[in-house]
Amino acid sequence: MAVHMDTNKVPPLMAEPIKTKSEIENEIKDLKPEELTSKYPFMTEPTKTKSEIESEIKDLKPEELTSKDYYFDSYAHFGIHEEMIKDNVRTRTYKNSMLMNRHLFKDKVVLDVGCGTGILSMFAARAGAKAVYGVECSKIAESAAKIVAANNLDGVVKIIKGKVEEIVLPVEKVDIIISEWMGYCLLYESMLETVLYARDKWLADDGLLFPDKGTMYICAIEDREYKESKIHWWRTSTVMI
Repeated sequence: MAVHMDTNKVPPLMAEPIKTKSEIENEIKDLKPEELTSKYPFMTEPTKTKSEIESEIKDLKPEELTSKDYYFDSYAHFGIHEEMIKDNVRTRTYKNSMLMNRHLFKDKVVLDVGCGTGILSMFAARAGAKAVYGVECSKIAESAAKIVAANNLDGVVKIIKGKVEEIVLPVEKVDIIISEWMGYCLLYESMLETVLYARDKWLADDGLLFPDKGTMYICAIEDREYKESKIHWWRTSTVMI
C-alpha cells in the first residue's frame, strides 16, 4: 500500500525549539557537576582525540582489540591479511617478481614498507637479499616477527614496528624498496605517500622500487537499478509500507 504524505501538514518532531549553542552555554554556566550530569548527560564525557585513543590501545594484544579500536589499528586484525594472502594473483605476482630476478636481490639491502605478516620480506630473503627490514605500524608486526622466525629467516629479516616517517633504520640507504601499497581502485589504502617518503629518504640513487609503475583504467558505466534505489528514491514523496 502506498501512503502519500503532505509535508506541509507533518507535525513538528519536537515540542520545543532546538536551542543554540550560546543558549545552552548560558544555561549550564552556573550548574554544578551533578546537575550537569542529570540535565545534559551527553556532555559529561569529553570526546577523545585520535591520539588519546591510540594511547589507550597501544598495549593491547591483537586479539584484545575491538571494533571500536579497528579504525586506528585495522591491520592488527588477521582477517585483512588472510584476504590479501588468499589473493593468489597478487601474492604469486610479488613472489615471481623477486624469485625470478634473484640477480637483482642477491646480497642487497631491502626495505619492505608496510610489511604486514612479513610475506614479501621473506620472499626477498629467499631471493638472496643479505638484509631485509620490514616496517609495520600495526600490532601485526609482533606476529610477523614470529612468522619470520618460524621460517628460519630471522637472521636476514628484521621486523621494525613503527611508522615509516618516525622509525630509524640501521642503515643509511637501501638498494630495493618493496611494498604492497595498492588498494581498491589503486589508491584506496592511501599508502603511496608513505612509499614515496621512504624512496626519497632511503633508496640509493641506483636503487629499485617494486613495483615502480601503476596503471589505472577508468570507464564510465550506467547502473540504472543502483541509481533508482540510491538517488531517485529521495525524489519521491511516496513511502511504501
